[in-house]
Amino acid sequence: MNIYDKIRGFCRSFRIILGLAVLFIGFLMGDGSLNLGIWYLGLLPLIAGIVNFCPICLITKKCTI
Repeated sequence: MNIYDKIRGFCRSFRIILGLAVLFIGFLMGDGSLNLGIWYLGLLPLIAGIVNFCPICLITKKCTI
């Protein structure tokens, strides 16, 4: 296991937590419904974390699959 695999393991859980937090904050700051707002920004890290997409691995090509 190299350093990039360790970063990938941390980043996946971090992206999921960050995405859920932004969704929650966007929901609270809105009127309670999911109208257009900041909550859409939470979908990007959430989906990337769920499907285990790592931009560092894409750029460096040093992570193991």
